[in-house]
Amino acid sequence: MAKDSAADLQQTASPSKLIDERIVELGDWRGKALARVRALIKQAEPDVVEEWKWRGVPVWSHAGIICTGETYKSVVKLTFAKGASLDDPSRLFNSSLEGNTRRAIDIHENEEIDEEALKALVREAAALNASVRKKPKKA
Repeated sequence: MAKDSAADLQQTASPSKLIDERIVELGDWRGKALARVRALIKQAEPDVVEEWKWRGVPVWSHAGIICTGETYKSVVKLTFAKGASLDDPSRLFNSSLEGNTRRAIDIHENEEIDEEALKALVREAAALNASVRKKPKKA
């Protein structure tokens, strides 16, 4: 596909379709991992909105960004926008731990995902977004 056609497609295709295409395009364990976490995110938060931002990053939102799903050569990275404010009793967060806001989960090939813990983080992130959004503005 020509570069212009790819750019046109990204402007007209739905974010969900673009995420579907990314999963197929990867064609390896990263695509399977991204598809699996996507399904878990949707199970945890059925009203989640899928977005496609920053020239090709899947984003899941509910009253604000819950997390992004970046794919690299050796890792699928789920970055939670407000991860530092979330309880993580299962210690899923294993990356980007030094910041005051974000936290990430790096998933490597053949690594099992604690599905219930991930769904709990997604639900907590969505609830945090909703609670922040509902705060009344100061007069």
